[in-house]
Amino acid sequence: MVYALSVGVAGFLLALAGGGPLVAWLRRRGLGKAPNPDAPARHAGKAGTPTIGGLLILGVVLFFTATAILARDLSIALPLGATLAAGFLGFVDDLGSLQGRPWWALPKRLKLLLLFLLGLAVAATIYYILDEADTHLPGAGWLEPGLWYLPAAALVAMAGNAAVAITDGLDGLAAGTSATALAAYGAIALLQDQEPLAAFAFATAGATLGFLWFNAYPAQVFMGDTGALALGAALATVALMTGQWLLLPVIGIVFVLEGLSDVIQIAYFKATRGRRIFRMSPLHHHFELLGWSEPQVVTRFWLLGMAGALLGVALAVSGEGWL
Repeated sequence: MVYALSVGVAGFLLALAGGGPLVAWLRRRGLGKAPNPDAPARHAGKAGTPTIGGLLILGVVLFFTATAILARDLSIALPLGATLAAGFLGFVDDLGSLQGRPWWALPKRLKLLLLFLLGLAVAATIYYILDEADTHLPGAGWLEPGLWYLPAAALVAMAGNAAVAITDGLDGLAAGTSATALAAYGAIALLQDQEPLAAFAFATAGATLGFLWFNAYPAQVFMGDTGALALGAALATVALMTGQWLLLPVIGIVFVLEGLSDVIQIAYFKATRGRRIFRMSPLHHHFELLGWSEPQVVTRFWLLGMAGALLGVALAVSGEGWL
C-alpha cells in the first residue's frame, strides 16, 4: 500500500515541477486553442490559452510506469499502452483545434471507431491473455463472462473515453473528476491485492492533480483530447482489470451525466426539429447558462464525483453490493 500511494504522491510532485516549463514551452510554440463555437459567449476569452497540456500527464505516467511499476507486473503494460494510444489519438485530434493553424480534425465517427477498436484490443487482451475477465455484478457476486464480454467491454472503454472528453469543457472539471475516479479504482485495486495496478491508477491520478495546479480556474493550460482521451482510456482499462467495471457509472457519475446530456440533447433536437431540453449541452454549460459561475459548476461537479467515488468503493468492498 505504501508503495502504491508513494508513487501517486511522486507523480503529483513531478507533474507540479514540470507543469510550469511545459506551459511556457506551449506558449512559445503558439499552441493556443481556437475559439469554441459550441460554448457560452463568456468562454470567448479562453481562446489562445495553451492546449495539448495532456502531454504532461502522459509523460509522468510513462516515466513512473516504466521505472517503478512494470518491473513488478508486466500486465501494467496494458493500461499504459491503452493510455498512450488514446493520448496519441487525442493529440492528432488536438492539432485541428489550434488557433491560427489550419489542420484537419478527426471526424467524430472515425474517432469513435478507433476508440472502440482500442477498447476491443484491451478487452481481448484481458480475456485471452491475462485471463482476468471475471466481472463483479453488484448484488449477484462474481461472474465468468462469455464472449459477450468483448463487445461489452469495448463499448464501455469507448464510452468512457468519449465521456471524459465531453466533460473537459470547464477549467479543472475533467482533471478533478478523473483524478477522483482513478483514485477510487486505485483503492479498489489495493483491496484486491493488485498493488501494481493500484500504483498505476494512483500515478495517473497524481499526475492529473499536478496538472490541475495549472488547469484550475482561470486555466493557464488545457489538457485537450491528448489528456482527456488518455485519462478515459486509463480509467476504463483499470476498471476492466479490477473486474469492477460495472461500477463505472457510479464512480464516474459526472462523466455519465455529461455524456448522456449530450446524447439526449442531440437526439431530442433531431426528433423535434430544433427544440432543446437543456439550454446548452453538455450539462456543465446548461448550469452556466442558469447563472452558476464556472468555479461553482466545477466545484459542485467535483463534489458529486467524490460522492459517486465513495459509493462505488463501498459497493466494491461490500462484495454483494446493494444497487
